[in-house]
Amino acid sequence: MIEIIETGPFNTVQDLGRPGYRDIGVSSGGAMDPLAVKIGNILIGNDDDAAAIEVQTFPFELRFEARATFAVTGADGNPTLDGRELLSWCTHVAEAGQILKLQQPQKLARAYIVFGGGLDVPVVMGSRSTALRGGFGGNAGRPLIKGDRFEFGTPSNALPLPANGLAVVEPAVALCDIFPAAIDGVLSVRAIVAGEHELFASDGEAFWSQVWRISSSSDRTGYRLSGEPIRPMVAVEMRSHGVVPGVVQVPPGGEPIIQMSDANTAGGYPKIAGVIECDLWRLGQARIGSRLRFARSTHAEARAVEQAVARYVEDVRRTSQMVKLAVKAMA
Repeated sequence: MIEIIETGPFNTVQDLGRPGYRDIGVSSGGAMDPLAVKIGNILIGNDDDAAAIEVQTFPFELRFEARATFAVTGADGNPTLDGRELLSWCTHVAEAGQILKLQQPQKLARAYIVFGGGLDVPVVMGSRSTALRGGFGGNAGRPLIKGDRFEFGTPSNALPLPANGLAVVEPAVALCDIFPAAIDGVLSVRAIVAGEHELFASDGEAFWSQVWRISSSSDRTGYRLSGEPIRPMVAVEMRSHGVVPGVVQVPPGGEPIIQMSDANTAGGYPKIAGVIECDLWRLGQARIGSRLRFARSTHAEARAVEQAVARYVEDVRRTSQMVKLAVKAMA
C-alpha cells in the first residue's frame, strides 16, 4: 500500500487506455506517454497495461506502507527514496515507511511511477485509467489528493528481480536514430496529410514550414498551437466526424489543435494532418511552451517507426525475462 503525501493538480492513475467505446462518446484516454508505462511494467513484471501514477505537476511525494517494488519512467524527476538518489528506468525496492519524492524535471513533462502488481483500482470499461472529464475510472474519476491510499494488485510475472535493480536504456536514447533530438529546441513531429488539407492551399504549406508553440490552453484532451494562423480558402461547414489522438484540426481562429490521449470522440473542424501514432509519446512529454515543427511523413515511414519501437519493446521484454530467470536459477 502507498499513501500520497504531496501532489498537485492533474496527477492521476493511468494505464494504456480504454479503446472500443468511442462510438458511445468515451475517449480512449490512458497515459500521455504509453511507452513509459509499458516499459516500466515490463521491468517490474506486470502486465503491460497495469495501472501507474502519471505525474505532471511537481513536487510529488508518497509513502510506502509495505515493502514494494517500483520503477520511475518517463521524465526524470530526480527521484529519491528517503533522500537517496535513484536511477530512473530502473527497478527498486522500498521498505515500509520509506518516502519516494519526485522533483520538477528539467526538460520533459510527465513521470510515471509503476508498482509491482499495479495500482488496485476498479476496472471501468476495461481500463483503470482516470477519465477526468467523465469523472470515472482511476481514483474515483478525479486527480490524486493528499491522503489518498492505494493497494497493489498481484504481479503477473512473479520472477525475482536482481538485488541491485534491473535497468533499461530509455527509448529516446535507444531509438535516437528513429526519434531524433530536438534541433535548436524545436521538436520534429511526423504527420501524414489528412482529409481537408487541400482546403488550405498555400496556408497548408505554412502549416508544415513554420514553428509552432504549445500554448497554455493545452491539456490531456488537446494541444492548442500558437503561431501564424492558417485558414481554408473558403469558409466550410462540416458535419461532425470521428477523431482520434493525433488528429490535427484547425478551428476558425486558425491555430491548430492536436488531439491527445483524452481526445474528443467527434468534431467538425477541418483536419489538416494526423501525427503518426509512434510520435504521440514524444508529444506527451512536450511541455507547455515547447516549440515544434511538423514533418511530412508517409504510411510506410509510420509503419517502419512502429516496427522499430516494437523491436525495442520486445528486446526489453526478452532481456528482462532472461535476467529474472538467471536470478531465480541462482537463488
